[in-house]
Amino acid sequence: MKLGLIETAAVASLLLLAGYAIRRIVTPLERVNMPAPVIGGLIAAVGMLIARLLELPAVEFDTSPQQPLMIAFFTSLGFAASVRLLRAGGLQVLVLLALCSVFAVLQNLLGIGIASAFGLNPLFGVITGSVTLTGGPATGLAFAPLFEEAGVAGAGTVAITTAMAGIILGSLVGAPLATALIERHGLKTPTVARSSSPSMSAAEHPEPRDEGARVLMVLKTIAIFLIAMWLGSWISAAIQRTGLTMPAYIGAMLAASALRNLDDVTGWLRLPHRYIDIAGAVTLSLFLVMAMMTLDLLKLSSLAGPLLVIVFAQLLLVMLAFVWPLYQWMGRDYEAAVISGGFAGFMLGTTANAMAVMRSLVERYGPAPRAFLVAPLVGAFFMDFTNALIITLFLNLLA
Repeated sequence: MKLGLIETAAVASLLLLAGYAIRRIVTPLERVNMPAPVIGGLIAAVGMLIARLLELPAVEFDTSPQQPLMIAFFTSLGFAASVRLLRAGGLQVLVLLALCSVFAVLQNLLGIGIASAFGLNPLFGVITGSVTLTGGPATGLAFAPLFEEAGVAGAGTVAITTAMAGIILGSLVGAPLATALIERHGLKTPTVARSSSPSMSAAEHPEPRDEGARVLMVLKTIAIFLIAMWLGSWISAAIQRTGLTMPAYIGAMLAASALRNLDDVTGWLRLPHRYIDIAGAVTLSLFLVMAMMTLDLLKLSSLAGPLLVIVFAQLLLVMLAFVWPLYQWMGRDYEAAVISGGFAGFMLGTTANAMAVMRSLVERYGPAPRAFLVAPLVGAFFMDFTNALIITLFLNLLA
């Protein structure tokens, strides 16, 4: 049975809603911040696996919306990459960004070494490295077609499996490791109250109360997304002419970032950041669930052994970062310990994991306002840029 665009979108929407419902009912899934689109999409992937095993007719989905949805999501990240916010976060944002970038490279080198030891394509080590651990499921699925073209069979399935394992591990180890640091060193919450620290939405304009104004804001959001994606297609085409292999979203991210920083300086565009964030969340959810629906889980069976070894080794690498240099370089104080917990969250899983880990720490030990500024800025925004460049470098060197 072959489903068209409307039918595929309807199935994806139902699976997405099912994912949210299941996560709400199954408490452990909510505790580890398993993304609802991954849960919903996995239902379809398992159903397709059962159909293949029983030799039943498989459903064919229309996958044409996946790429524009993916590009739209990464465009929303581009609109969040503000130099002003980078400066507002201070030196610690730059230090954490540098540390995360170095560890993303180490994740790839570690993965390459283990993959080569198993006689696998070295790029298998990259896709089980910073592509899916630092990048998360969205980055993994975005890069998967390029890795498939470079010879990594079942790259999409490997990407989502590694990302899911990382999400679980990042949630499980981040808080205990940070707690050990806090207890061992007798760290205390800072006495300075949460105050005038610039927020991540500092450039947000007031929410319009008039219904017509809200409709206009939605239309404006759609327009700026399409403009950034249009400009980004030119940038991506120019990059590709140089011979570099890069995902389709890079140009749109760069265009969106340029527009954001132009607006920060001039105020001409008055970007509706609240609506941009909502649009990014919606497009990410739909992209993930549609990508999950088409995964072939049968391709994973022959790679289970190497995958387990690599994921366990990546976990040890992040745990070593706790010992040195993360806590020391971030200030050797309570805030540094909380940031270290967040580091495990977004270097193994997603920023949502990092935030959950840090919230669990501050609920027990007290506020950490600097940590809640620094870690999300790096994990949610700036690492997406640097990680994309790191992945592209490895992909072009090894392909």
